[in-house]
Amino acid sequence: MQHVDYHHLDHVKEQQKSKKTLWITLILTLFFTIVEIVGGLLSNSLALLSDSAHMISDVVALALSMAAIYMATRKPTKKYTFGFLRFEIIASFLNGLALAVIALGIAFEGVNRMIHPQDVDLQLMLTIASIGLIVNIVLTIVLSRSTKEEDNLNVKSALWHFIGDLLSSVGVIVSAVLISFTGYSLFDPLISMVIGGIIFMGGVKIIRESLAVLMESVPEQFDLDQIRADLASVEGVYDVHELHLWAVSTDHYSLTAHVFVRENIQPYCVILGINHLLKTKYSIEHSTIQIEHPMILDHGEYGKQFLLQQA
Repeated sequence: MQHVDYHHLDHVKEQQKSKKTLWITLILTLFFTIVEIVGGLLSNSLALLSDSAHMISDVVALALSMAAIYMATRKPTKKYTFGFLRFEIIASFLNGLALAVIALGIAFEGVNRMIHPQDVDLQLMLTIASIGLIVNIVLTIVLSRSTKEEDNLNVKSALWHFIGDLLSSVGVIVSAVLISFTGYSLFDPLISMVIGGIIFMGGVKIIRESLAVLMESVPEQFDLDQIRADLASVEGVYDVHELHLWAVSTDHYSLTAHVFVRENIQPYCVILGINHLLKTKYSIEHSTIQIEHPMILDHGEYGKQFLLQQA
């Protein structure tokens, strides 16, 4: 039996609400994707086909999100000591990348259709787009509620896919109405390109957020200077350095720090005080604090300057 001693924090993420939401969304999306592909091919509508291409990416995105949620429930191992929480961020990054690539593809095909216009079946295009609008409204509301209950970048990336779908459905309906009144099929690729631009912005947003986690940057909601000042205010602490704070995944944070403490104070009490502060004020439950003194452990010029100041 493998011995795992990560008892302070489970490094797992049980997300029953997100799991149920994604299953419902995946089944409905898969069904409507098939309907839209067939409808797009029969009506010869680029707007409808661009929406169906986006729906295919939704199926892949949801499948990735589901895999990430199940991976996040796995316990840490000797090799993966943080568990598999980071897979959530990798899936989000891939979803964001898919959004951006699809948007560029839509833009490319839109330009091609503007150069070489094609007739579209307005009635079929409008019918399928109307059904898609209803489906996407329902799925967007379901995912939006889920993100409010459980913080999950994965579900947020899936939500952006469906916001794009919702806009696509609206765009297809608008383009169908405009074409029927004006007779200009140019509106079909033009509106598709506008939709592609909105989808691209959503993809970039998700990529930026997931990259920030993958690069182990300090999460936006934390002020590292303020945390450093708060740690320095704990009784017995002289100095705080080598302070690092990062997110393993959404709402799972880790902090490490080295602190100089007074010789006449019990180091366990210092660690207790620091952990209490981090948990109560910042909701950081996983921290590693190293107690040091520059006279015992060499800190180079930094240690020398600290000792001079103390003298």
